[in-house]
Amino acid sequence: MQKSVLIVGAGITGLAAAEWLRREGWATTLIDPVHPGSPEQSSYGNAGLLARTSVMPVAAPSLVRKAPAMLLDPDSPLYMRWSYLPRLLPWLVPFIRNLTQERIAEISQGLSQVTFDTNEQHLALAAGTPAERHIQSGDLVTLYKQRQDYESDTLTIETRRRYGLEPVPMTREQLLERDPNLGPAYQFATVFDDCKWLSSPGDYAADLFAHHLSLGGIFRQARVADITPGSAPFVTLEGGDVLEADKIVLTAGVWSGPIAKRLGIKMKLEAERGYHVSIGKPEFTAPQPYMVTDAKIVLTPMRDALRGAGVVEFAGISGPPAKAPPNLIEKAVRRVYPTLDFDKVESWMGRRPTTPDSLPVVGESAKAPNVLHAYGGQHVGLTIGPKLGRMVADLASDRLPNTNLTPYRPDRF
Repeated sequence: MQKSVLIVGAGITGLAAAEWLRREGWATTLIDPVHPGSPEQSSYGNAGLLARTSVMPVAAPSLVRKAPAMLLDPDSPLYMRWSYLPRLLPWLVPFIRNLTQERIAEISQGLSQVTFDTNEQHLALAAGTPAERHIQSGDLVTLYKQRQDYESDTLTIETRRRYGLEPVPMTREQLLERDPNLGPAYQFATVFDDCKWLSSPGDYAADLFAHHLSLGGIFRQARVADITPGSAPFVTLEGGDVLEADKIVLTAGVWSGPIAKRLGIKMKLEAERGYHVSIGKPEFTAPQPYMVTDAKIVLTPMRDALRGAGVVEFAGISGPPAKAPPNLIEKAVRRVYPTLDFDKVESWMGRRPTTPDSLPVVGESAKAPNVLHAYGGQHVGLTIGPKLGRMVADLASDRLPNTNLTPYRPDRF
């Protein structure tokens, strides 16, 4: 008899889980209030970078040391809606506790496990589908104002080196040979080769979704009111409809937190809001993605657009977008490209699901049998989505993934 699965949340992780399970013969039903690839999804508006080099936790000592000054600086990439601070504290306190050298080493190892093969995971997921046309290949260039800015970040250098991530330095002259439009603010860079990015993250998700439906996957456009675990788990939709399956997979991004708590799991998941500014049909574009260190943004060449994405804002799930973050991103893009004319500029805001230890949530809790969790990708949600989806498919099929799941267990908080 064919096994069935309900996937609650159809972002990149949910799409990946559904597709891997469909390929194994499962009957799959994706549930989401919006269609995959829609602007309402975080999968739509990210930087598009498949960030295999992202092994540093969000909770880095340098960030916390600088945080008070950054929060008071209108030109800083860190924003706080101060009325939200009391609600943030239960997440913020354990976040700060993860700043020890020992914890940073442990977290980095956990991140390396889910990022190191991102290129292979995306290529395997997209192979033979319309989505594979969006995967681009090249270098990742990290821009610094001066060489000392790079060399002073010894923790990041040593951590990446531990996992075989050693960039090649690049002088200002070498940068200009590659990109003569680059502004004078950046005198030094490092380069990682074997980088991949997406020419349109929204279309990538939409194409994966269309392929999945064409081969038998089902989609219910609805909101989930509740999940009931057990030997015969089921989902209750807003409006009262009930859907049953052999397994339920929770991949609803930041909205997974409230559902997990209703399942009896002490979940700590924060909506770490990010923004992008997209410049439509620029007169010139970047030759490859740039990581712009002083602004904490990624500048990515996409199809018919140049996208600057990044910034951190703590304001909860439901607060309206702020004006300052996209303005900051636009200023950063102008530093990179002072001569670029902006004809058409669009801004966007999304919500990164971030845990206090910067690690995703993957696995099943004894408190909620037959409900599998896969969310919490923070700044690397797109990067690790296919890997998390494959891990979920292994667990649903009673296979032990070739990954130590202990760092990601849902009940670790």
